[in-house]
Amino acid sequence: MPDRPTAPRIGRPLDRLRRRVRTPRQRLVASVVTAAVVLGLGGYAVARLNTPEDRSCAAGVERPEGSAECVGVNGDGFAFGVPELAEVARAIGAENATLEPGAYATVAVLLPLTSTDAGMRVKVLHEVQGAYAYQYRANHESNSETPKIRLVLANTGKGNAHWRGTVDRLVSMTGAPDRLRAVSGVATSSTEIRESVTALTGAGIAVVGTTITADDIANGPGPGHNRYPGLARVSPTNNDEARALANFGRVDAAKALLVQDTRSGDHYTDTLKSAFAASLKGAPYEPQLFTSPADPTDEGTTANTFRQITHLICDTRAETVFFAGRHTQLRQFINALGSRGCLDRAFTILTGDEGSYLGADKQLDPGALKAKLTVRYAALAHPDAWKQSAGRKVPATGGSVVAYSTFVTDIARASKKPVPLADGQAIVAYDAMATAVHAIRQATPQGSQYPELADVVTQWPQVKGSLRVQGASGWICLDNYGNPYNKAVPIVELAQDGTQRFVQIAWPEGKPPSASCLPPKKG
Repeated sequence: MPDRPTAPRIGRPLDRLRRRVRTPRQRLVASVVTAAVVLGLGGYAVARLNTPEDRSCAAGVERPEGSAECVGVNGDGFAFGVPELAEVARAIGAENATLEPGAYATVAVLLPLTSTDAGMRVKVLHEVQGAYAYQYRANHESNSETPKIRLVLANTGKGNAHWRGTVDRLVSMTGAPDRLRAVSGVATSSTEIRESVTALTGAGIAVVGTTITADDIANGPGPGHNRYPGLARVSPTNNDEARALANFGRVDAAKALLVQDTRSGDHYTDTLKSAFAASLKGAPYEPQLFTSPADPTDEGTTANTFRQITHLICDTRAETVFFAGRHTQLRQFINALGSRGCLDRAFTILTGDEGSYLGADKQLDPGALKAKLTVRYAALAHPDAWKQSAGRKVPATGGSVVAYSTFVTDIARASKKPVPLADGQAIVAYDAMATAVHAIRQATPQGSQYPELADVVTQWPQVKGSLRVQGASGWICLDNYGNPYNKAVPIVELAQDGTQRFVQIAWPEGKPPSASCLPPKKG
């Protein structure tokens, strides 16, 4: 007999519905709870609206409105969110933590620490490592000289866009407990850096530029000669670089051509093309022009322009091409010239110190350097310039093997891995720090723990002769305007394997300085 079908359980949905019907008391309690939740959330929202957003990153560092970058000044080991800087930032923080309050002077390294440009990030890392290497020497290897040196990192942001807030912070640090006495770094010849230097020196702070080479971010003879009171530089000007290149190359102007950027306001490019043009008087060809993007680290469309310029270069009798532009466009130009139509002809490109970025540029076509193309640039420093080598004589003046060897010992402390030195950035930053410390300690009265701010900026005219700085990049003998006199200029060639090969030292004056290293009268 078949099983009897089960009757449908129609009462269960009704039971559930019945259980959902609330009593008046339950409805009252529910209303009260709901109102409390709404009021609580509303109060939280109001509190959020009325409470300023916390944009701090670390002591002295915050994110400006509209930016995710951490900008400001810190010496406690903060790396500004840049992983590559973490090791050296920690080392700086650890060294600073050993200093006794009131017994130190502070030096800031002002750089675009959070730049997204690959070449700039390498430059920044090496400069910070060089600065730390000399801070350690100043505090541990200088016969207990005082004051001790506290080092802080000052970030101006990508493209130096946030320089104003960072500079204002530095200006506020001249009193206790920081006692900021000098700012180093300021490493790009841009409008933002010129404004930064103007503001810092206007506040009475000594500034030591590392790789600024623009002639118009400098003091000199003539009207308005002291535009930046307290500015010193350890790198030669673009004009001195061009003179050194001319003395080295003995270029025939009749077989030379200038390729130059038309974008104005870039002080490196503007002064470099003026210097090159002066050395090419009588050249038969007008300059070939290109216009870089507003941010010269962007690729833009200049590669298309360079492809056309290579055709025109093949139409000339030129053998030497002077290039006045930044490193991104320089790389594009080299790549274009490597695939030119006239591959049977040899060319030499001569340019300024922006050529030092090429060794780390992954987008450089290595095949271009094998197409009868020689690339040479005026470097600010090179590890082989003051190193004894078979078949190459080190100049008797202008620098020393001992000073460079001391640097090699010191830079080894800046990283567990060897610091690359071929781009010269760590060397120059070390020398700038050495110059800043020299001025601070020379300005410190006997019996005092630190110098007055106003006394540091007056030291530059005495940094010469026997009081010169024995730099790892060469002697630093400053003229009365804070510019290095007849500074050694290493000529470097970008070899076919991408290495940066030292060729020889050139001199703006055509020969090394005398043993006295006293600049002649100007103006």
